[in-house]
Amino acid sequence: MSDRPNPPTTLPDAARPAAYRVLARKYRPASFDDLIGQEPMVRTLTNAFETGRIAQAWMLTGVRGVGKTTTARILARALNYETAEIREPTIHMREAGVHDQAIMEGRHVDVVEMDAASHTGIDDIREIIAQVRYRPVSARYKVYIIDEVHMLSNQAFNGLLKTLEEPPEHVKFVFATTEIRKVPITVLSRCQRFDLRRVDSATLIGHLRKIAKAEDVATDDEALRLIARAAEGSVRDALSLTDQAISHGAGVVGAAAVRDMLGLADRGRVIDLFEHLMAGNAAAALAELREQYDGGADPVVVLSDLADFTHLVTTLRFVPESADDASLSPDEASRGLDLSKKLSVRTLSQVWQMLLKAIEEARAAASPRQAAEMALIRIAHAADLPSPGDLARLVRSGGDLSEEAPPLPPAPSSAREGVGTSSGSLAHAITAMPESLPQASPPAAPRLSIAARSDQDRRPAPLVQTPGPATASEPRIDSIEDLLALAEEKRDSLMRVSLRRYIRPVKIEQGRIEIALTDGAPRSLPGDLQRRLLDWTGRRWIVTISSAAGAPTIEEAAEARRNALVTDAAADPDVAAILDMIPGAKIVEVRLRGDLALAADAQAAALARGNAIAEGEVGSNLPSDPSLDSAFESDDDDEL
Repeated sequence: MSDRPNPPTTLPDAARPAAYRVLARKYRPASFDDLIGQEPMVRTLTNAFETGRIAQAWMLTGVRGVGKTTTARILARALNYETAEIREPTIHMREAGVHDQAIMEGRHVDVVEMDAASHTGIDDIREIIAQVRYRPVSARYKVYIIDEVHMLSNQAFNGLLKTLEEPPEHVKFVFATTEIRKVPITVLSRCQRFDLRRVDSATLIGHLRKIAKAEDVATDDEALRLIARAAEGSVRDALSLTDQAISHGAGVVGAAAVRDMLGLADRGRVIDLFEHLMAGNAAAALAELREQYDGGADPVVVLSDLADFTHLVTTLRFVPESADDASLSPDEASRGLDLSKKLSVRTLSQVWQMLLKAIEEARAAASPRQAAEMALIRIAHAADLPSPGDLARLVRSGGDLSEEAPPLPPAPSSAREGVGTSSGSLAHAITAMPESLPQASPPAAPRLSIAARSDQDRRPAPLVQTPGPATASEPRIDSIEDLLALAEEKRDSLMRVSLRRYIRPVKIEQGRIEIALTDGAPRSLPGDLQRRLLDWTGRRWIVTISSAAGAPTIEEAAEARRNALVTDAAADPDVAAILDMIPGAKIVEVRLRGDLALAADAQAAALARGNAIAEGEVGSNLPSDPSLDSAFESDDDDEL
């Protein structure tokens, strides 16, 4: 046996290494001076504390990681701040106070922190209600911090209302939530609400750079941009990603290590892929995607980056000042700004919609890479197609769709390598126009490049049918009366009644009718009339609703004519004498001799038609006369 003593099984306290603390906890703000990105809230609280207008309850809301719980602890520290010289609430805490360390570590007896996610019931609120009557043990105020307060039950909220409205002078409440809409309005009305904002990228990058310097960690600006962009304004997420990046890069935070850690593609290569798609070069786009996939990029993330860059280009088109955003690299800002000047809003909107659908498909597909490749092929194929406006102009101009399109001018020398040219509208968008072309002459309409067909006479139907001149066999319609006569000829009694009662003509010309409707008109009347005219005339008519008053309806015109006849008849001396002789007599209707003759002829024709129907001889034996139909169907109007 050896005489040497056995080594100790445990290290003495002085030899033990200090426990590692993650950056999010190590650099947690301890005062309002350390809090970043929340200047409006800090200014409000500073003025409130300095003027003595300290509220009884605060509601802190915002996304994760912006400092809600930290702000609640800082508030508790400010309320109970006490030193040898200061014995009143203040937010200017330049040195450690008596209660500061215990409050910031969450172990002070008078500062109660409760997680509402695990204490949701009325019994937990009853404990608070029972304790608020007692004064604090050592601090100035009893502070109750309730995190995720929206998780409380309705009974718990209702039980808290009375105490929250009239708490004792020594009690303060601080609530924190990420779902402010789930908090009852009765609770919100009893609190001062502060919306904590997302921290902007420039402030977040500066904060990360400061922490990296304090930790003696080498970083580059591109890596910090990637971390700030992935954090989406959350300080805690940014610090957690930085902690992870330090471990991933063995003490050095580089852009390549961050991309590899997050599964991101190189931003420059994403822009290259976007340019390939806009040029309609599907082969180059697929090759670029496969290279990024082999390098470890997630296809869904690549599609998301493409959508993000599409949004950036669209934003830069309307707000070029966005290129100064700190989260954008100089190359990304310059290339995005250049593309925003060449691509149309219609093109960017189409690409955006296609990418959104592609992201959903790639997430649900068994092979995300295959789904992403098919999506890129669709986008590149759309780049080879002319726009709907160009196609309509081509068809109207009588262009030959079967001919090959002339080749496009070559791309400028400044274009990036690998960006091809194509005959599509998207390719036109990013191909610079030669400066020598005259600006006064419009560009020629693009022609579709499609395979030759054996049947050279086949032509697609026009996309837009415009009214043309009437043919000899087509009925002429120049007035509402012509339209009514056509409806009577076609024996459409329902449309005949609608024309008489509901339509006020504004303008009628061949192929186009502009009308105004009465108050009781059916909503589907314009569409019904357009379909009837198509069936009756064999051509498409345009029926539009006008804001003008229009002429009177046929029934309104007939009623005005009847009233005029009655007024004229009442002014006749003989008629007036008869009315005076018969008390209570009045003129009901006035019929002219010509109208009576026409009515008699129509009645006789209707009687003859009725006899023919009874004998089974309807059809070839009787002539087709619109007046017969009018008289025969005259009793249907009131029923309709």
